Amino acid sequence: MNRGKKISLGSVVIYIVLGFWALTTIYPIFWVIINSFKAKGEILSNSFALPTGAMFTLANYRTAFERLSIFSAYRNSMIISTSVAVIVIVLAGMASFGLVRYDFKLRKPLNSLVVAGMMFPVFSTIIPVYRMLSSIHMVNTESLALSLTSVILPQVAGNMSFAIVVLTGYVRSLPIELEESAYLEGCNPFQIFYKIVVPLAKPSFATVAIFSFLWSYNDLFTQMFLLRLPQHRAITRLLNELTSNEGTNFGLMAASVALVIIPILIVYIFLQKYIIKGMTAGAVKG
Repeated sequence: MNRGKKISLGSVVIYIVLGFWALTTIYPIFWVIINSFKAKGEILSNSFALPTGAMFTLANYRTAFERLSIFSAYRNSMIISTSVAVIVIVLAGMASFGLVRYDFKLRKPLNSLVVAGMMFPVFSTIIPVYRMLSSIHMVNTESLALSLTSVILPQVAGNMSFAIVVLTGYVRSLPIELEESAYLEGCNPFQIFYKIVVPLAKPSFATVAIFSFLWSYNDLFTQMFLLRLPQHRAITRLLNELTSNEGTNFGLMAASVALVIIPILIVYIFLQKYIIKGMTAGAVKG
């Protein structure tokens, strides 16, 4: 006769805390989505009810697409966030490979500098960054490419320390014998990196790319300083303006927030296994 598995008091407490945390995290998203399908009056009178029957309406989404430049804002956000993710994994990957596999005089100071870079918040450097980009005419310019690049560059710099720390821990755990064999067969360092290191460290590269993309997508602070022209604004900047101009139109605000969080939810739903795999692999191996 098999006895039931006993559950300790500590496990019960952990499950209660995790359940409370999940409720406080998921319910606000659920509340925003259901109220995005209601009129303002229904939200004020019955904000917790499901939008069924006559209560259901798509007017908020129609208004959002008619009055706001949703598609251009999505385009700008995707260009910025995708560019940041790609540049970060390429540069941080090569930097981590060099810091782990090559011994040179400045390796220890560079490692310390990388870790120190994680201690400086974005707002502590935004003024010199703004002045530097303004001096080379990348701010308040009519060129979409230059305007978006002015956001991409500081966001890449802001993500590099985290990316190098994560990838360095993983690359250090890889067996060096494979690289030595490839070197003996005539591979140069770049071939070893792209043919040996990248495939083996794919989970960590995926984790860094996902976190860089999401961080860039949600980075309102940098966008507020550098994206001045309306046609260049990204989706989070657009939402911030809507909050200022339509603060009492709760239905429109809920629909706009839902449109902003949809890409984030899609990324987490379809790529969560890579996030978990990459973080746990780095923790165990690093």
